[in-house]
Amino acid sequence: MISLALIGYGHWGRHLARNLTDVPGARLAMVSDIRSEQLAAARERFPRVSTTADPAQVFADPSVDAVAIATPLSSHYPLAHAALLAGKHVLVEKPMTANSEEGARLTELAARRRLVLMVNHVYAYAEPVRALRALLRDGTIGKPYYYDSVRINLGRFQPDIDALWDLATHDLAILDRLFEEPPSAVSAVGAAHLSPAHMSIAYLTLFYPDRLLAHVHVNWLSPVKVRRIILGGSEGFAVIDELDRAEQVKIFDRLMASELDKNATGDSRFDNRLGEMRSPKLPTVEPLSTAVRHFARCIEDGTAPLTDGNAGLRVVRLLEMASRSLAASGRPVELSSVPPW
Repeated sequence: MISLALIGYGHWGRHLARNLTDVPGARLAMVSDIRSEQLAAARERFPRVSTTADPAQVFADPSVDAVAIATPLSSHYPLAHAALLAGKHVLVEKPMTANSEEGARLTELAARRRLVLMVNHVYAYAEPVRALRALLRDGTIGKPYYYDSVRINLGRFQPDIDALWDLATHDLAILDRLFEEPPSAVSAVGAAHLSPAHMSIAYLTLFYPDRLLAHVHVNWLSPVKVRRIILGGSEGFAVIDELDRAEQVKIFDRLMASELDKNATGDSRFDNRLGEMRSPKLPTVEPLSTAVRHFARCIEDGTAPLTDGNAGLRVVRLLEMASRSLAASGRPVELSSVPPW
């Protein structure tokens, strides 16, 4: 039986706690939070779970095998580092760390101590994203041309993170799962409306080899909530609409008719049309449930998670590249300018 502890019982921590209590072969043994009202809420919801305001008690408890961290970004590194030093497996919320230097140190420490370090890039475990990956692998949409994402809402404003690091992290993790090669360059523009240091809206473009483009639009100031991804290819298109519960994934066949004519310059003209649309039936399972169960299996089997420390580090490096581009008014930042991938 894996004994789990949770540090951080805020908005997302509550979702984590609910799912951690439902993992086969594991139990939620302890919850830590510096806020007394959150600990009171945890005790009311889980009366058999121990609570503490001091995370050091979690690390010192020999019965605790693994720690899930759902705290503000600035505390991810010190808490995860202390947990790994104490011999605990770690599940840490996204982004893994506030910078790539911290991320590299955590990844190296986990490998040296043979502990599981998993970043909760929850969309990597979502059934629609898994379906998208399968469509790429089996050639259904052909050669990928572009990835276009809109992730906007009247957001939960974070004190130590901006919309780029909050929302675009999801798409960067998805892109890391979809494509084998990293982007060659990243460009980003945005604006801070509520705090000079926090971008509330950003447009991020990633340039991949062979003319593949990815574009991500994130916004904390939208009056409507949109969660939509379009993946376009030479043979078809796939659309994920997270808010469409009936048809979260739609696949469109692309019919390119034969050449119609050639003008005097020799240019060809084609008739682009959409074929039939189909929506595959996907398993109805909460992505967070899949993620925490995967974490437990990795602990039991000693295998690396899909979103291990290296995956988390790749995402953090892309976020750093985007932030550098933002500071330079959108000038592309080359991958060659960052530490080894």
